[in-house]
Amino acid sequence: MTKKVLITGGAGFIGSSLALRLLAKDYQVVVLDTLNPQIHGENPDQSYTYNLIKDKVDFIKGSVENADDWTRALDGANIVVHLAAETGTGQSMYQVQRYIDTNIGGTGILLDKLANKDAHIEKLIVASSRSIYGEGKYRCETDGIVYPNSRLERDMSNGDFEVKCPICSGHVEMLPTDEISLSHPVSVYGYTKKAQEELALLVGDSVNIPVIAYRFQNVYGPGQSLKNPYTGILSIFSTQIKNGKEINIFEDGLESRDFVYIDDVVNAMILGIENANVAGEVFNVGSNEKLTVLDIATTLRDKYESKVSIKITGNYRLGDIRDNIADLKKIKKMLGYSPQVNFKQGISNFIDWVNLQEVEKADSYEKSLIEMSEKGLYK
Repeated sequence: MTKKVLITGGAGFIGSSLALRLLAKDYQVVVLDTLNPQIHGENPDQSYTYNLIKDKVDFIKGSVENADDWTRALDGANIVVHLAAETGTGQSMYQVQRYIDTNIGGTGILLDKLANKDAHIEKLIVASSRSIYGEGKYRCETDGIVYPNSRLERDMSNGDFEVKCPICSGHVEMLPTDEISLSHPVSVYGYTKKAQEELALLVGDSVNIPVIAYRFQNVYGPGQSLKNPYTGILSIFSTQIKNGKEINIFEDGLESRDFVYIDDVVNAMILGIENANVAGEVFNVGSNEKLTVLDIATTLRDKYESKVSIKITGNYRLGDIRDNIADLKKIKKMLGYSPQVNFKQGISNFIDWVNLQEVEKADSYEKSLIEMSEKGLYK
């Protein structure tokens, strides 16, 4: 019998890519999505990712914060992939209630239905985030493995952006962060994802529904929103370049990230959906490639054959982390996942796609920085 998969947030970047892959594998797909203008633009019916799937899936325009919408969407579903969420660390620090209502409240409605047998699903896949780790895992020569706290504003205001040992305040070396690392988010967004993940695992275990949570690194690729000014530096920098605007880089440009290509993320989720022997587990999903923000900006400018200037500003946002790379040993061992697309190939694919899209205006990003500055979060 064909399985029916409900994807919340399924009209977005990751959700639409997963939906198309599942359809190709003969699954039935239901999508619940609110078509948030921040992601899809002021005319969401015209958004790229929505148009990829709208005529191929059973689409329900609705919110995970609405119990009736959940009831409609869950009808007959065998598997739920819960992607719907408010994203963005900076914005979460002053739109606290919005992030809690969607990310925790929306998940709570689903889990309440599962706990009360209002829906009968066989598996729940939850999109978590690397943000739950905060600064992640480090090694101190004196104190061994440590998990540093948020960087201090007094240090960053003096141009010192490095992470310090939480015990001796000395130099530390970043290590790949594994799933048993301490979870201590440094943003409201991170805390909501931590709560979402832990609640799903707890309730899933109590009602005997297999749950898998994926802690995504920075996902990128064709279809990524070019409209959201609060998250996604590849999209933000691309929009700046396309508008001939100077690229302003926070801190000293040496902060690093792990970028994982969209096809690899979809592969990881398919492996979890189709593995009947894994439940109650969390997995990192990344590429294990360390790239600095300066590397990213330079690569994009070169590949777009642009002459815009790159300015390292020394500005910073409270709630941002310094560095992180995913340790992938667990997901490789238990699910057989291995990233297939390196950044060189992935960024070329992304740029080829961006070059076919209508150029977005750059003023929304500038407005977002003003907004964060007014809230005391951008210095």
